[in-house]
Amino acid sequence: MHMNRRHLLLTAAMAPMAGFARAGTADPVILTTSGPVRGLVQDGINVFRGVRYGADTATTRFAKPKRPDPWTEVQPATGYGASSPQRGGDARQSEDCLFLNVWTPGLGDGGLRPVMVYIHGGAYNSGSGSDDLYDGTRLAARHDVVVITVNHRLNAFGYLYLEPLIPGVFPDSGNAGQWDLVLALEWVRDNAAAFGGDPGRVMVFGQSGGGAKIATMMASPAAADLFHSAATMSGQQVTASGPLHAERRARTLLEALKIDASRPAAIAELPAARIVEALDARDPLDETQGLYFGPVLDERMLTRHPFWPDAPAQSARIPMILGNTLDETRTLIGRREPEKFDLGWEDLPGALALHMRCDIDPGTVVAAYREVYPERTPGEIFFAAATAGRSWRGQVEEADARARQGAPTWVYRFDLPWTQDGGKWGAPHAVDIGYVFGNLDKANAMPGEAAAAKRINEELGGAFVSLARTGTPEHAGLTGWPMYRVPSRETLLFGAQTRLVRDPRGEERKLFAKVPFNQWGS
Repeated sequence: MHMNRRHLLLTAAMAPMAGFARAGTADPVILTTSGPVRGLVQDGINVFRGVRYGADTATTRFAKPKRPDPWTEVQPATGYGASSPQRGGDARQSEDCLFLNVWTPGLGDGGLRPVMVYIHGGAYNSGSGSDDLYDGTRLAARHDVVVITVNHRLNAFGYLYLEPLIPGVFPDSGNAGQWDLVLALEWVRDNAAAFGGDPGRVMVFGQSGGGAKIATMMASPAAADLFHSAATMSGQQVTASGPLHAERRARTLLEALKIDASRPAAIAELPAARIVEALDARDPLDETQGLYFGPVLDERMLTRHPFWPDAPAQSARIPMILGNTLDETRTLIGRREPEKFDLGWEDLPGALALHMRCDIDPGTVVAAYREVYPERTPGEIFFAAATAGRSWRGQVEEADARARQGAPTWVYRFDLPWTQDGGKWGAPHAVDIGYVFGNLDKANAMPGEAAAAKRINEELGGAFVSLARTGTPEHAGLTGWPMYRVPSRETLLFGAQTRLVRDPRGEERKLFAKVPFNQWGS
């Protein structure tokens, strides 16, 4: 643990409080490495919301985060902390955003429970760990695990690469958000036992951008040994942003802020709201897209790309689940562009050219899909090809790389359709989150047909817990899930029935394998 003399004295004074309710109340008080916090008990689970793991990042804008100054007075941990500044989203936003939330069945009881740390999605631009869909009460209660969700810096606050423009001033700016996650995992290591968890069995799991952040940490030396298993849900990071591209994006944001190029450090003095207003600038590498923010190959946090040209050696022993959904882009694109459901054949190639995010002849793609799936409409082919070319391809790259490495890897595809709007959305991006947490009745959940949903809830949630607890996803309610290997590409499909398939969508995979994979932002 990282403790100073003040904290050692604090620990001695507060030790009797650890794991026990404070006198005269039913609220549990725990001594963390920074000071005591008071949570509450909900549905038999000890809940601590808004626990500070880092200092206010307004004091370290674009720099590595700092540990908070220790405190001696018991601090309330009953409400979520602020989210990172962002467009829209949670109304409670602040650069003082380094908070996490804990759900645990026991406190200081030597329980050595697996610790499951969830990293939220929203690409690298938005979101927080306080969404009701991520409430850890049921996961903790049903499976006797400790569940933690995390807030960290996003968009320009977390990933604006200023080092080339101001050498030596903000050397870690391109990955500040990743450094926040490292600090959070150090907090988990140092405090897990007090919250009834096992610091030697920490699992990270995350969806979309959360999965991408995990893939990035698997190649980050600073994150080595901070987690022991991983699961990503529709979130891949094969390559990071190159430093030259990241510099161009930094210049674009400075221009949007009307900051003189001769004085780029002025951005550190701006109100956070001004920076948020500039986030809508168009990306200099593709003006059809908003300005990209994400991890940078900065030779500090990242000295290699996460999964290119191969899987990172440092994570070869970490057991990992990789999952994607059957119809990723039906919500990702279809909500913004509902006309895509009613495309005609003549408009299909042009629509694909804009959305596949890879340089392949769209006419060739259309012809291939029509041959393999002659019954499909143009709209159905659009979403299938956009999913395969844009959202699924990165998972194939990562899973294949780990299989070649011999790393323990299990792959799933989520197929059970969301029942909303008569099943129009299929099994879309983010559909699997509610199943893992057991929160299918929460806002933003996407439940499928009731009987199948109940079964998958137990199978998939149990698989994640089993990976955290034993290093394999198989459990009493789910057997017959072999590791993923090349060329067989064993994949478990969660749908009306749960079944194992070898190389599902193989013709689609081969079609897109003929062109290089270019991760957006790299």
